[in-house]
Amino acid sequence: MFDRRRFIGATAAALAAPAVVRAQSWPPSRVTVVVPFPAGAATDIGARIYAEQLSAMWGQPVVVDNKGGGNGIPAAESVARAKPDGLTIFATSAMTQTVNPAIYDKLPYDPIASFEAITRLGTSPFVLLVDRNSPIDTPAALTAKLKAEAGKHNYGAGALPARVASELYKLAAGVEAVYVGYKSNPQAIPDVQSGLLTFMMIDTVNAKIAIDRGALKGLFVTDTTRYGPLPDVPTAAEVGLPDVLLTTWTGLYAPRGTPREVVDKINADVRAVAAKPAVLERLESMGTGPRLMSPDEFAAFTRSEKERWGKIIQRANIKLE
Repeated sequence: MFDRRRFIGATAAALAAPAVVRAQSWPPSRVTVVVPFPAGAATDIGARIYAEQLSAMWGQPVVVDNKGGGNGIPAAESVARAKPDGLTIFATSAMTQTVNPAIYDKLPYDPIASFEAITRLGTSPFVLLVDRNSPIDTPAALTAKLKAEAGKHNYGAGALPARVASELYKLAAGVEAVYVGYKSNPQAIPDVQSGLLTFMMIDTVNAKIAIDRGALKGLFVTDTTRYGPLPDVPTAAEVGLPDVLLTTWTGLYAPRGTPREVVDKINADVRAVAAKPAVLERLESMGTGPRLMSPDEFAAFTRSEKERWGKIIQRANIKLE
């Protein structure tokens, strides 16, 4: 006798089987992780930690491809146009997905429609830094100097989020400083040391590296709580700048149309990597411990962040030169 329910169940299982097989056997070849920053940037450091572990897990090379420059636009476009098979992954920051749309009238990619969200990786506030040997020891001293010598000082940034953070400080403190652009935030550090730049804002990962090697010193962090690896650096509120609050983030995306089972597998495997004690310890020591999300949560987060950064950029009146 024909059993309709059994037939339907068997058919559904048969249709689902290829997806399961694809997920279990994926990836079939090398995976490329595109990073829109030069080597040494915070996003690059995190991407390489995960890439090394995922390569061992998947049994395939996971190669980091640094496509720095152009505020991440060329890198984002290359991923948006890549084949949607999961073999090209975008490890990026708030810059390409939420800041660029507020700065540029037109982009060759859509930060929402061109990508499948995989997971957020971590979050990071910024640290305002000056030269280690500078007589400026407090934000109040920096503000006083910038006011007394208006128009004579520069600040540097190698990524739009860091520039936004700097402009928020200028707005809150009522000071002037001329923006000088760099290909990445670490590239601006020598010019802070030489005096060409009076200050800079940088992500906490690279801020800690610069402070630990004695290059720069931190005046405040753009968060409501102190940054664990730099406990002596006060918060913006503690130094009388409660409006200078800004946190950036990093995350993974794939080209739109990448099968959901592949997206889910990458998400699950990234979670497995982040749970390894040695990896967790390394990430936490840099202050960028995993702040992971499901694909759906990260997609919703991206949309909300796009709106949030748009309002901040409008408030700071940041425009392309």
